[in-house]
Amino acid sequence: MQARCAARLDTPAATAPGLTAAGLACERGERRLFRHLHLQLQPGDMLQVSGPNGSGKTSLLRLLAGLMRPAAGNVQWHGPAGRRLLWIGHAAGIKGLLTAHENLSWLSALHAPVSRADSWRALEAAGLRGFEDVPCHTLSAGQQRRVALARLYLPGSAPLWILDEPFTALDRQGVTQLEQHLASHCARGGIVVLTSHHRLAHRPSAYRELDLGQYAA
Repeated sequence: MQARCAARLDTPAATAPGLTAAGLACERGERRLFRHLHLQLQPGDMLQVSGPNGSGKTSLLRLLAGLMRPAAGNVQWHGPAGRRLLWIGHAAGIKGLLTAHENLSWLSALHAPVSRADSWRALEAAGLRGFEDVPCHTLSAGQQRRVALARLYLPGSAPLWILDEPFTALDRQGVTQLEQHLASHCARGGIVVLTSHHRLAHRPSAYRELDLGQYAA
């Protein structure tokens, strides 16, 4: 059943950039997943959300992204993070009949259309050189994940990245590369919120973990 969780979004113009959440609670059906959750994220922060299966990790990310409504509490986006965020869900979210380049162009079209040159550079950075014009249904699960993650390598990327299990299906080299890229984004003043059962080897200085099991209702 769909969780009862798109946060009420306020964007005060005179507040420091970042994201805050106060008193968040989330319900799925008649079951409350978590409550009394408070967050404050500033540029440079990385927050890794963990917890047992069914604790509401994906629901929390969707709530922070404005895709779900909280049972209680609110989310506020301040400054650039409130205007532009990048969401990548647990599923790759790509179309098998489209090529890697076509998928990347399609995924970016709504907010920031990209040139073919920028698309190809992003796909190369994501480890897909030589696969730009290959239909995605012929790619492996790891390569399809890289197509989705190529959005993180496009120029002018959003300051706030919300990523649900981004390391799924990646090989060891892909995991290391993505960890380093996420840490570099934070070093440039970006914010990353992610779920993962994977323990990161490369972390920015402002790294935190949130165990949702501690907020179980």
